[in-house]
Amino acid sequence: MKSELNNLIKLWVLTTFSLSYSYHISAKISKGLPRLVSIFPVIFLLSILPFNIHGFHLGAAHVFVLSWMANFKLLLFAFDRGPLSPPPENFILFILAACSPFKVKENSVKVLKGETPFQGNERVPSLILEAVNKASLLTLLFYSYNFKQYFHKHVLLILYFFHTYLSIQFLLAVAAIPAQICLPGVELEPQFNAPVRATSLQDFWGRRWNLRVSEALRLTIYSPIKTISSRVIGSRWASLPAVFATFVTSGFMHELIYYHIIRKKPTWEITWFFVLQGVLVDIEIFLKKKLVATEKFRLHEAISGPLALANIALTAGWLSYKQLLRNGVDEKVIKEFNAIVEFFKRST
Repeated sequence: MKSELNNLIKLWVLTTFSLSYSYHISAKISKGLPRLVSIFPVIFLLSILPFNIHGFHLGAAHVFVLSWMANFKLLLFAFDRGPLSPPPENFILFILAACSPFKVKENSVKVLKGETPFQGNERVPSLILEAVNKASLLTLLFYSYNFKQYFHKHVLLILYFFHTYLSIQFLLAVAAIPAQICLPGVELEPQFNAPVRATSLQDFWGRRWNLRVSEALRLTIYSPIKTISSRVIGSRWASLPAVFATFVTSGFMHELIYYHIIRKKPTWEITWFFVLQGVLVDIEIFLKKKLVATEKFRLHEAISGPLALANIALTAGWLSYKQLLRNGVDEKVIKEFNAIVEFFKRST
């Protein structure tokens, strides 16, 4: 535990220095290829630094925050786009924008209306409560794993689905708290938009699930490829290669996270999961334009929604969770949780 904390401190010291270089030096270099070349060492460093963290939750979280989200934002920054452009006047806000997956709602500054920041039922207490709520539910899940030998394998799989969802929500809630503290009086965009109410695969991935990741992928992959595709195949079908490329990229980034968790040669199962989802979303878009837009056929949302969720659950169980279970990640997570509990017991 002590060595892990030391590695965590080293990681954030190096990350701070790297982002300071990006803020004070790279920002003064002309946008485009020159700035990208200057930022490339930072992108490389942020890609490998999280692999010094060996714990499941801390390690995977830092791969997501630094190797994926921060690097994508730096790529956009190289071309003067994204949340880091123009650079904020305060370096702390630059670090926050790079490392914290949040988005401020437009026209949400309440102090302009004469209200006191954090007055009454404000977002910082609610974010803390949300994080505590998700942590409590995760704790219950962890304790239930101690009796997993009594659970049917399909019940365990459902519990792992909830574990993934709650872990992501917890991570994003914790990451948003510093943003709200440093930006008093503003309201943040939600990270999820009721995924279980999705009416289609396109609706689930594009408008409901992990919205900050969707936004980052849209800016870095989808929009540029759609612009290029529209010149080649026309605007009507330009979204198809853009959507597919976006899912492939997401698959590669998830593969990086899985490699950190498993520490074995990639099997590319999680990548194939996102490739499959990309193909299915493209088919869905094609059918909508051919049938729904012309009102030849429309599947009711009460049917299309459950079908989409069932598709995601079945393919994720096949290509995602089985890989984790095969490599004993569930046992690793349980041992890590018990070790943390023991550490706090000894500390008190």
